Formats: sequence, C-alpha cells, structure tokens
Amino acid sequence: MTIVSQTELIAGTLAGKIVSFPTDTVPALAVKPELARQIFTLKQRSATKPLILMGASLAELLPYITGTEAELVLWQQVAQKFWPGALTLILPASNRVAREMNPTDPNTIGIRVPNLAVARAILHQTGPLATTSANLSGQAPLVKMSAIEMAFPDVLVFDEQELNQQEQISSGLPSTVAKWTGTGWQILRQGSIKIDMAEQDY
Repeated sequence: MTIVSQTELIAGTLAGKIVSFPTDTVPALAVKPELARQIFTLKQRSATKPLILMGASLAELLPYITGTEAELVLWQQVAQKFWPGALTLILPASNRVAREMNPTDPNTIGIRVPNLAVARAILHQTGPLATTSANLSGQAPLVKMSAIEMAFPDVLVFDEQELNQQEQISSGLPSTVAKWTGTGWQILRQGSIKIDMAEQDY
C-alpha cells in the first residue's frame, strides 16, 4: 500500500523517495533534484527530455536561475502575472541546479509554481523538486492517484481523501512552456494557459 498522508509523503521525499501528488495540471512524479536520475529510469524517459523544477513560490526558485538584472526583472514580471499557474518558464540555470535535472543541456532549467494549495504546501516543506507527469514515457499522463499507485507500486502516492473539497483538482491539461531565447520568448507548448508571449508587453 503506497497511498500515504501528506506528512508521510513529505517525510518520504526528504528521505529520497519518489513521490506523486496532485497539481493544477496533471499529477506529478517528484523527487529531490539531485536524485532526478531515478525518475528518468522509472519512466524509461530519454535524457533529452528534461524535468521541471517545481517550487512553492517564485522566491524559492530564483536561486536556480541566472540572468542580467534587466532579464531578472522581466522574468519576475511574467512569473508574477501567471503564477501560481500552469506556465513553465525555461530559463538559464544557475550552478545550484543539479545536472541530473537536464542531462543534455544543464545550462537551462524549466521552473513552475503550481496553482494548487496542497502542492505548494508540500513543496514548501520539501524545497523545490524535480517533477514530471506520472506516466511511462510516450504514454498519456495518469490523472487519478489510484491509477498512479497501480502503475508505480514503489512510489509514495498522496492520499486524495486529504484534499480540501473546495480545491480545484488537476485539470488534466499540461502546462504551457515558454523558453527565454535571450531576446524574447518562444512557446514550446501551448497548454492550459493560452498565451502568445510575443504579443505580451513585458
């Protein structure tokens, strides 16, 4: 039985285990960033597909990115507009990012703050985590915690019964992914947030 309480899930994460919890998009598989290789192995995921660093707040993620003063101001404006929310920003990585997060391009990192209170509460206790959708590579993301428990019996899975009934459950849609090119934004994936970064006045 791998369905666990929020307290048990946090303890398991800190002990180095892979865990799964709901977010505002699809449920995440998550692990401490320096142990990210475990997720690549579990999902049979190509090293060319980096993981996302998910945090409880913009402030907790800022140490993991690096840029000019002007860039940092611009990036924070975007983050403050869309976070918490379903927007992943791919930015230049600082030397604090574990290479295992993005083995083939360690100079960039995707970051996000989820718009689900329980996910942020977990992340606040664990610190930023390496995350990805809960599925084998090439298959559709699993959206029910019970399905994740069956597919990944060694993963600690959050007990959905602990969810606040008022909370918005995972939408089932992936996040929108925007990459900073050095001069502007490139949309790599249009997800649940429909935006054209090129038209935004940032």
